[in-house]
Amino acid sequence: MPRTLPTSQQVPAESKPTLDMFTKNIGFTPNMMTTFAQSPIAFNSWATLLGSLSKVLDVKTRDSIGLAVSEVNGCDYCLTVHSFTAERMAKMSADEIILARLGRATDPKRQAAVQFARKVIEKRGKVGDADLQAVRDAGYTEAHVIEIVALVAMYSLTNFFNNVFDPEKDFPVVAPAGSI
Repeated sequence: MPRTLPTSQQVPAESKPTLDMFTKNIGFTPNMMTTFAQSPIAFNSWATLLGSLSKVLDVKTRDSIGLAVSEVNGCDYCLTVHSFTAERMAKMSADEIILARLGRATDPKRQAAVQFARKVIEKRGKVGDADLQAVRDAGYTEAHVIEIVALVAMYSLTNFFNNVFDPEKDFPVVAPAGSI
């Protein structure tokens, strides 16, 4: 059940510039962000991390990792957001989105990254040498591997946040995992 959504007047002044930037870029203010903005330190730190990590890898790989992590963490809100952005921004097909949720991809290099990300979240970071070697063999550098782990952590943060606060979904709802 969605928890109480703060009003825009309840957003602390220290969060308003960041929230206004998202509103301008997205075209509306997502419920998750209004809720998250109640803590300027957490919200602004997350926004900085998001901005930095939006420059790593390619958009399809980032969105695929977001979908895979959100599926494992059972975050319905993030699945709606990542499905929407994967379709609109990354130009992913419905089939590619479903594959990403399952930790797979049609592109072999992207598949290696998504499988690795899924193993990181499922195994709480305790991946094996073979897991690391597989992502390296696909052409990812040590810096890329670190970025994949950072993306897993960032997506997990928003997954946990949204699972706790359960903001009302403001993106098109996606089918539950059991039906894909």
